[in-house]
Amino acid sequence: MKKDNLKLYFVAIVPGKPVYEEVLAFKEEFKERFNSKAALRSPPHITLHMPFQWKEEKEQLLVSSLEDLTNGQTPFDIKVEGFGAFPPRVIYVNVIESNALKAIFQAVQKNARIDWHIYPKSTNSRPFKPHMTIAFRDLKKLEFFKAWEEFENRKYIAQFLAEDICLLKHNGTNWNILHRTTLAEK
Repeated sequence: MKKDNLKLYFVAIVPGKPVYEEVLAFKEEFKERFNSKAALRSPPHITLHMPFQWKEEKEQLLVSSLEDLTNGQTPFDIKVEGFGAFPPRVIYVNVIESNALKAIFQAVQKNARIDWHIYPKSTNSRPFKPHMTIAFRDLKKLEFFKAWEEFENRKYIAQFLAEDICLLKHNGTNWNILHRTTLAEK
């Protein structure tokens, strides 16, 4: 398989307004105050499947598969409350896990194994911890601890309706939404 036609993709829930803008503002705050801008390379999102390589000419298979998966799925509420961290590099908006969110995560994971033949190593070792990253990779340890001291107790509560699942594609610099698949009851 030639490497030059492989692209990076991942599957996520992207929040609607106003949560999208609010989380984006947190990312901007980290850029301005803590010199961490890597999280701005993707829209605010809850990851349902980690990034994976796929042949660009076969991306329609991903889209069709996600459309099949979401057919019969009901839109559901997602609640976010406060902030969390994976020390010493990641700070995120905490997403409250619900049965509906866990079910869609498990469905996407199963879909990836069965339809796409993708078996990520990290899925088995890490439990599902829904979150929206606002700072990571380029957040220096010293800045992490300064930021976490402030964000650990900062209040933020919001809710949005998860109405679709997004397939995102990396363009070499940033992640962009390639396709939105609507959650629709049969």
